[in-house]
Amino acid sequence: MIVDNLKIISQNVCKNAFSINSILEIYSHFDIILLQEPPWSIIHSIPSSTCHKGENLIRSPNHSNWLSFVRHPINQSDRPRVMAYVNIHLSSLYFSLQKDIINHKDILLISFFSNNICSYIMNVYSDSSHSALKYLKDTEVNINNLLIMTGDFNIRDCLWDSSFLHHSSISEDLLIITDSFDLELSTPTNPILTRYSDTIGESDLVINLMFLHSGSRELNKHIIHPDRRLSSDHVPLTITIPITKEFIHSSKLKIPKNSKEEEIFVKEIINIFKALNTLSIINHESLEYTINSLATRIEQAWLSNTKNINITKHSKKWWNNNCN
Repeated sequence: MIVDNLKIISQNVCKNAFSINSILEIYSHFDIILLQEPPWSIIHSIPSSTCHKGENLIRSPNHSNWLSFVRHPINQSDRPRVMAYVNIHLSSLYFSLQKDIINHKDILLISFFSNNICSYIMNVYSDSSHSALKYLKDTEVNINNLLIMTGDFNIRDCLWDSSFLHHSSISEDLLIITDSFDLELSTPTNPILTRYSDTIGESDLVINLMFLHSGSRELNKHIIHPDRRLSSDHVPLTITIPITKEFIHSSKLKIPKNSKEEEIFVKEIINIFKALNTLSIINHESLEYTINSLATRIEQAWLSNTKNINITKHSKKWWNNNCN
């Protein structure tokens, strides 16, 4: 399978676990899910060495088809307000949470490799005090090849909302930050509202934004989906961004451990070495011929006993029939 783009969706889920579970099921055809204000609550109890009742596992939901990336809090007030899910089929791109570069509860920076090129994706939640933007402004951060920065920025401005007549200093700070990352504001193909209020007298807003790498051919091509917000008052944004082409293996040959095939393979390899005639090796050419012949016979034994299996999260060594 060749991967040359990433299909990304971003949404503020307003701390609703039902929304996350629905998104993980509905958007299985996406590559990356970026969430703002995810729930951080009790999932279930786990065994404890200090309490016979067990301890509460507190985090956001997991899913077998998705790799989750989230900064774990040091206390209750440090609860993360951004997280990401990466589709399991992209695990060979070595996605990683980069807390050594940015360590903030409202900013998530993940990296990945495609064709040996490291790229970055940033997910941002900016609260009413804009602590995330202040952090980015006051912190010297050197990030090369940041492909996208998106999220809920909680800023009204005439630059992205034609119904709003004012321009703010906070917007200027945001643009200075994005410019330092070589990013440009992307205009959606359908410029509509991104946050709908259920409170009478409260305005609907455009506060969910997307910034893409400067010069990207996907600039001004992201889409707002007002019909897909589920139980959230924020709508999702989607974009497909190009990456360096990478070939991903979706299957592999394998001999099941302790199987009849493994037993036959081992016996065939033993017989191959027993039949090996080293007396005929008298010079470089005969040595090379013998080695090539040996390699061919071993490969034939391997291919005749292997099975082609799909690579999934359940391909781990600990996964067996009892897990089904």
